[in-house]
Amino acid sequence: MSKRITRPLIYIILIAFSLFYLMPVYVLIVTSLKPFDQVSLATMWELPKTLDFSSYATAFSKLAPNIMNSFYLVIPATLLSALLGSLNGYVLSKWKFKGSELVFTAILFGMFIPYQSILIPLILTLRNMGLYNSILGLIFTHVIYGLPITTLMFRNFYASIPDSMIESAKIDGANFIKIYGKIMVPLSISGFVVVAIWQFTNIWNEFLFAVSLTQSDQQPVMVALQNLAGSQVVEWNVQMAGALLAALPTLLVYILLGKFFVRGLLAGSVKG
Repeated sequence: MSKRITRPLIYIILIAFSLFYLMPVYVLIVTSLKPFDQVSLATMWELPKTLDFSSYATAFSKLAPNIMNSFYLVIPATLLSALLGSLNGYVLSKWKFKGSELVFTAILFGMFIPYQSILIPLILTLRNMGLYNSILGLIFTHVIYGLPITTLMFRNFYASIPDSMIESAKIDGANFIKIYGKIMVPLSISGFVVVAIWQFTNIWNEFLFAVSLTQSDQQPVMVALQNLAGSQVVEWNVQMAGALLAALPTLLVYILLGKFFVRGLLAGSVKG
């Protein structure tokens, strides 16, 4: 009897929490579909009297170049950080050398360095390299800053692969690269999916590096979204439409690849 009562109660509580969590999303969507003269704090919970999609057209026209900048940034940065993290994890888990644990600890230390603490030396370094205010500079920054977490993910994933497979491949004459390409990569597809989704989301939504290292036409979409607010009058309908457009790529990634993400997590790619 208690189980019959407990289960519906749990569902009711979970639904209530879900609705509470989705309240900002409701306000975002409803506000984005209203014309500007219907947008106010007093009516933010009300459905639009007429559907108006002009705010989406306005937001897209202003954000389109920056959305493309974000794609130019996030795709190569995600692929490079995943590839380099995979190679690091492979070496540190299956080709251990003297001092490898110290190297691994030093790499992980990068996860705990706050962005703010390295901004000034980072800007000076990128200026000296000629990469300041460029998408290439942002790619370089995100690849380097993403290496600790991607290395950790892949090292833990590869640690679950039996060493006997590596030893057998060595006996058959396979070298470092061949073992990686023929054995490790096919076995770690789910790991690559987890890392790619993680990096794609973090890089797409990152703001501090984007606003500090780029200006004007090189800025990713999250910086441009902040600039949509304007200085005098805030067009909240345009702002909300822009926020939805900016969030759409990461939302689609999770919708299309979410099951692979969960499968990769369960496979142990982020377990300690």
